[in-house]
Amino acid sequence: MTRELDNYYLSKEEPNQSCLLALRSIILEQDEDVTETQKWGMPCFCYKKKMFCYLWTDKKTDEPYILMVEGKHLDHSQLEQGNRSRMKVLAVNPRRDIDTELITTILQQALDLYRNGGISAKR
Repeated sequence: MTRELDNYYLSKEEPNQSCLLALRSIILEQDEDVTETQKWGMPCFCYKKKMFCYLWTDKKTDEPYILMVEGKHLDHSQLEQGNRSRMKVLAVNPRRDIDTELITTILQQALDLYRNGGISAKR
């Protein structure tokens, strides 16, 4: 993890800090080709160098969420599109246990878009 990424996570107050670090681990465990970088000041996760998802906190609630870059291709009741045309978010309550099964299911559906050619993931 780069110093800037370290600072992003470490600058968050609890329970957000622990929640974001746990989400980071869950995302990175999904596939050996998932890597972490930073774009626009937030942690960005790539699959074979193609942007896949981000971690961020909601401006109004200050709660973490996972932003799925190709969310428009994902059909899951827990994903919220809002006024976005391409992306969807999965809100995560940092005061509750993380539903790793739900998150893993959504992340794997998204990764399958890249793996199966629905989204180009050229190196």
